[in-house]
Amino acid sequence: MSKARRKLSFVASDTADAQAAAAGLRETYGEVGLANADVIVALGGDGLMLQTLHQVMPHGIPVYGMNFGSVGFLMNHFARADLLDRLEVALPTEIYPLSMEVVDRSGNRQKALALNEVSIFRGTYQAAKLQILVDGETRLDELVCDGVLLSTPAGSTAYNLSAHGPILPIDSPLLALTPISPFRPRRWRGAILNNRAVVTFRTREAEKRPVNAVADNVEFQNVLDVTVREDRQSGVTLLFDPGTSLEERILIEQFRY
Repeated sequence: MSKARRKLSFVASDTADAQAAAAGLRETYGEVGLANADVIVALGGDGLMLQTLHQVMPHGIPVYGMNFGSVGFLMNHFARADLLDRLEVALPTEIYPLSMEVVDRSGNRQKALALNEVSIFRGTYQAAKLQILVDGETRLDELVCDGVLLSTPAGSTAYNLSAHGPILPIDSPLLALTPISPFRPRRWRGAILNNRAVVTFRTREAEKRPVNAVADNVEFQNVLDVTVREDRQSGVTLLFDPGTSLEERILIEQFRY
């Protein structure tokens, strides 16, 4: 598509700087609204980017981010000029979410998608007790911990990295399974799984040790079973300036010290 025919829609975080920048960009490049856009330009931090990606996922619209946050791992640098030129040469990165299905103590079934990770957390001061199954086979009979998470490659540099999980190349067919403050077994540091794996977390002693499940920013409380698998039908596309692709950023992250 030619530069002149780009139909853009702008979203911005609530900060004054981001809102002012969005207003200036709308004045320069126009605004067609999400329903009519062929590119969404997001101004904010990684949190806004995740929120925007979830919003556009059903529509298949690529998202180009410009950083107005503290980290901006998923964003490009901000500049008001030459946006159409930057979009013309931007490199796409496809990422796929995890589909999480939970069953709570009342028997309710609920679903949510996660682009970064699915996390299981203890709901009180009591440590969680979890059984972990991979493709229906028990791989860890009992994990006593604050929690555990299953991360996509895109999310492997987020909470997963803070929990000492492995960084995964963005195009790798892998998922990272990482414990959060494990008490028993103390030496278990997690696993790297094929992205076709179906992972199930089962809560033990659920009344005494309640557990919550979170898919990105969607939380369900008092869960008994959580089943997670990659959803290849719901991908999203991020756009990056040349030389700053998500693949390159993840590679750089692995050599930080």
